[in-house]
Amino acid sequence: MNSFSRNKNVVIHTLGKLTQPVEINNDWYKSPWEGIEPLEVKKYMGPKPVHKPRVQAKMAYDKEAVYVIFRVVDRYVRCVRTDYQNPVYKDSAVEFFFSPSKDPSKGYFNLEVNCGGTALFKFRSEEKGNVLIPESDFRQIDIAHSLPKVVDPEIKSEVIWTIEMRIPINILKQYYDVTPPAPRAKWRANFYKIADESSHPHYLTWSKVDYPKPNFHLPQFFGILVFE
Repeated sequence: MNSFSRNKNVVIHTLGKLTQPVEINNDWYKSPWEGIEPLEVKKYMGPKPVHKPRVQAKMAYDKEAVYVIFRVVDRYVRCVRTDYQNPVYKDSAVEFFFSPSKDPSKGYFNLEVNCGGTALFKFRSEEKGNVLIPESDFRQIDIAHSLPKVVDPEIKSEVIWTIEMRIPINILKQYYDVTPPAPRAKWRANFYKIADESSHPHYLTWSKVDYPKPNFHLPQFFGILVFE
């Protein structure tokens, strides 16, 4: 039994199939999102955070892409990284780590987006190492954000922010033998919220990561996404 089959507390989430195109405009309440059940990003790594934002995510698919939207009820929000592949995890950010098959041991993508819409996008595997996705490929991903590109000074009062993404399957196929989105297909993934350099840092996860200190790069703890 390898490390990718030892997690007995794996969480499962079902993705609905879209019947019409979705405009990427960070509207949490629009159709079809209004009819899709959210998952909660509420487990934490490291010490229990003093500030624990409420983080929800929804996901859906069609034959050409997967769609993800995050809604964060937050405080102490800061965002200063503005260039692609900057360390956006130091800002107030959400992250989607995913292996587009049922076997994360073959590698995974980490797509990290700060609240201002700046992203970091990589592929990681034992065979290929840490691969930076070129900006020309990244630009095919549609991302919408509700806050300004730069948030500085930190917003200490409550603020709600959203990130919405459309991720085309074709760009993933250049790096991975993708299991195409289809009924009963399975991917492995985790959803995260981070604010490494805010005044109130925290490290939140959807699928529990059983590790003594914050580390999101542990695909053996990814949950299961099931395509409806």
